[in-house]
Amino acid sequence: MNTLKSGAEESSFRDPGGFLFWEEGNIFRQINAEYKENYDCLISSGLYKRLTEENLLIPHTEVSSEKAGISSAYKIIKPEMLDFITYPYEWSFSQLKDAALTTINIQKIALEYGMSLKDSSAYNIQFMDGRPILIDTLSFEKYEEGKPWIAYRQFCQHFLAPLALMSYKDIRLSQLLKVYIDGIPLDLASSLLPWRTRFKFSTLMHIHLHAGSQKSFSDRKVNVKNIKMSRFGLTAMIDSLENAVRNIRWKPKGTEWGDYYSITNYSEESFYDKKKLVEEFLTKIDSKTVWDLGANTGVFSRIASEKGIKTIAFDIDPAAVEKNYLHTKEKSEQNILPMLIDLTNPSPSIGWDNQERMSLKERKHPDTVFALALIHHLVISNNLPFYRIAGFFNSICENLIIEFVPKSDSQVQKLLAAREDIFVEYTKEDFEKVFGEYFSIERCECAGQSERFLYLMKAILKF
Repeated sequence: MNTLKSGAEESSFRDPGGFLFWEEGNIFRQINAEYKENYDCLISSGLYKRLTEENLLIPHTEVSSEKAGISSAYKIIKPEMLDFITYPYEWSFSQLKDAALTTINIQKIALEYGMSLKDSSAYNIQFMDGRPILIDTLSFEKYEEGKPWIAYRQFCQHFLAPLALMSYKDIRLSQLLKVYIDGIPLDLASSLLPWRTRFKFSTLMHIHLHAGSQKSFSDRKVNVKNIKMSRFGLTAMIDSLENAVRNIRWKPKGTEWGDYYSITNYSEESFYDKKKLVEEFLTKIDSKTVWDLGANTGVFSRIASEKGIKTIAFDIDPAAVEKNYLHTKEKSEQNILPMLIDLTNPSPSIGWDNQERMSLKERKHPDTVFALALIHHLVISNNLPFYRIAGFFNSICENLIIEFVPKSDSQVQKLLAAREDIFVEYTKEDFEKVFGEYFSIERCECAGQSERFLYLMKAILKF
């Protein structure tokens, strides 16, 4: 449903070494002449080969320089395409932690080859085939003896501070990364963290004392360029950072959604029938990509991913997304990507001119959407009318596998227990009527012995 992109990629304009651009739906990176020495070192030193072989850096091919956007181009490369772009505020705790450890690992390997990461933005990491990978080929510079790690503060702001806040304070504080696109300020992190973290060496050194030194340098106008650090000191600091990240932990506690499948009113037989219906619907439409909205821990996402379908598993609950990611990691599942999203308030376009980071809707759309055990939450918990929900689904997918849960269902009764029932149009008949204006209903089946119905729908083209 997406048109083929052409033109500059807005997320990469800040780097003087080069930029990304699109041509007929393909992504390219221009390397400017001023980055020539560092790029040549990356290739000739063997660092590029090592990192790509270990799946730590996105591989690329060099292409004709005729594609160059400006005359200062040294080379044009074509990186391998990603299936989907996600951002740090959309990751689970362990996704952010694994991204941090990957960044540290890359820095340690780079030093072996006489290079160093000149930035350590979390936005430079994406998830490919279930693993974190660096996508910015221009993140490296030649290491200079005595020079401190220039990306140290950025690493603390993008990784260590949010991980500490998520672990020691509240898992929801990851959303501060949406507000502070350049990373959570260390003085803010220091003020929010519990007092007891000052007795933990890692947070004391890299967050609390670091925040204080930043203020001191600012007040005294200290030129940080004059600070020297030996190779031994640099290595020790990086090891300390790595230990700090590894020692930060968060265990997902039992939540309403994290434990959803243990309290659902589906019988074992009905639940099995529901899974079989979803599998049948998928086979009929020959889907290539799926968004599972309200995926919980990914039970139905895996029906799609195990068929080789690239699947994004969205959920609002950090515990559910964390459990889903840990499962994908343990089982080495390459076709499923868990993602933390509040569907009623999805990621917006942010950054300079509201274009550096894409909104959810601006990103690559799927051909199929799952909306299983979701519609009653959107209507009753969030007061969303059927036509707004149907219109949204129509705008992002061609095929819709959706479940209608009637008012008589115990889960709906729980939602209505704490509020007045003003939802007179929440009926199966009204649901079919409204959705029928946006989709053709291909199939409707009762989910086993339950009162719930599963629908396979195909979008009607809207103008």
